Amino acid sequence: MDETKQKIMDATMELVRDKGYAATTTKDIAREAGVNECTIFRKFRGKKDIILSAMEEKRWRPEPGPGILEKVTYALEPDLRLFMRTYLEQITADFVGLSIGLRAPQIYEETAPLIMKTPKSFMDALKAYFKEMAARGKIAETDFDCLAMTIFSATFGYTFLTASFENRLTPVEQEAYIEKSVSLFVRGIERQ
Repeated sequence: MDETKQKIMDATMELVRDKGYAATTTKDIAREAGVNECTIFRKFRGKKDIILSAMEEKRWRPEPGPGILEKVTYALEPDLRLFMRTYLEQITADFVGLSIGLRAPQIYEETAPLIMKTPKSFMDALKAYFKEMAARGKIAETDFDCLAMTIFSATFGYTFLTASFENRLTPVEQEAYIEKSVSLFVRGIERQ
């Protein structure tokens, strides 16, 4: 990729993350990217075009689902910890801030399908995992969408709340949260 285009995309996404879509101007982008404002319009149609181009890059749209299934051992507790850790490693406070910035009414119609790819990849991997666990007789046949949503909600909730409030809401550290959440969940669905 053209180095100048990359600088412009990175600067735009960082500004949207920090300031929001509406407050980010092409003048801000040019300054942050170290380019002339005219250069932006030679490379892109405008701010929205920059964002949509950047969202095609894995850096700005992580997908925590692919690859997890290659690492599972089909032991419920360690595997669910793996799922949660993988999500929490990729979906950082910076990504949460960017995701919020990309929900601006002016661009949400275009960004929503791209934003949804992140949780969808995680949910799809979880559902596939739970189906395989049931096929192996390790958990009961049940509503796999609901099971996946439960793990996703717990993981996303922790991510969002710590991104928003750091440790002011709860002193529970990430690893302790993963361990205790998974333990509680597993006791509820594991076959005895």
